[in-house]
Amino acid sequence: MSLQFNLLHTTDSGGRRARIDLPHQTVETPVFMPVGTAGSVKAVPQDILESLGAQIILGNTYHLYLRPGHEAIRRMGGLHRFISWNRAMLTDSGGFQVYSLAQLRKVTDEGVRFRSHLDGSSHFFTPEHSMDVQIALGADICMAFDECTEYPADRARAEESLRLTMAWARRSLDHFRAHQSEVSWFNDFQGRSQSLFGIVQGGMYHDLRRESAERLVEMNFDGYAIGGLSVGEPRELTMQVISEVLPLLPKDKPRYVMGVGYPDEIEQYARMGVDMMDCVLPTRAARHALLFTSEGRLNIKNKQYAEDQGPPDPNCDCMVCRRYSRAYLRHLVQCAEPLAATLNSIHNLSYYLGIMQRVRADSVSQ
Repeated sequence: MSLQFNLLHTTDSGGRRARIDLPHQTVETPVFMPVGTAGSVKAVPQDILESLGAQIILGNTYHLYLRPGHEAIRRMGGLHRFISWNRAMLTDSGGFQVYSLAQLRKVTDEGVRFRSHLDGSSHFFTPEHSMDVQIALGADICMAFDECTEYPADRARAEESLRLTMAWARRSLDHFRAHQSEVSWFNDFQGRSQSLFGIVQGGMYHDLRRESAERLVEMNFDGYAIGGLSVGEPRELTMQVISEVLPLLPKDKPRYVMGVGYPDEIEQYARMGVDMMDCVLPTRAARHALLFTSEGRLNIKNKQYAEDQGPPDPNCDCMVCRRYSRAYLRHLVQCAEPLAATLNSIHNLSYYLGIMQRVRADSVSQ
């Protein structure tokens, strides 16, 4: 049995409050998912993530396949056990990372040949291989192998990318359904299994996006994602694509927008009816000394904070804002102390997770 989706409330703007019952966790939505690329949300320990209220995190198939290797993780009891994370987890397909290796890859109907960014070794990813890797990792939610369309892309390029994505979605689903029961440790969950989401592509062409969504829905995935966004397009185009696709997706299954975005964006998309979002931005910005606060973005490196004894965000109750000053955080950055990345990341993640908590509360009150 795959995930169970329970829609609890809807709002006039299309927002939704729901629960996704997964083997490792019942996830309250809308939800923001911190990105743990190589089995680690950068600079933040798992117990801190738990204290912040993170319900589900991401693992990256491409990076974990390269090291330590999916078979090694399988032998150690799966990714949850390997990284000591007992809550829910989603793995991406590796498609976006392979897409980003534009100079090191060759795409064919069968799959993608690419060279490792680590040592230049050659590898071949097919939809079937992506499913095998994700099944071995053992995440609660897996993603179909897709071909991400860059921006800008002309019509012919977007059509070809969509053709590959649809063919690969079918192959991903068929292989996943045939092999998803092969993860022995899921027997502990009384018949529960991993779930698979399809990914809507089609570039910025609304008719191609509609075609992609409709064909994926016919395949009957466990949930649906909107991919190929935040690849350089203007924000208004991102909004248009999401607005176009959401009404085409089933109301009784999770809806996930991949790789977005800034705090105001994730709030806006959640209020439109997006159930799940992820982004590396909270931790990436933190490593570059950028904090998201109720008063706007704050570059803690700025000299004006050298003797500022106030908290990073006076309206935030996170463990960082309760204890540390702007002056101290700036000092850590200036000294290149590793603690700077940790504290900045904790604050930013708390801010993002707090947005979703507020949207969930608002959806109930409406």
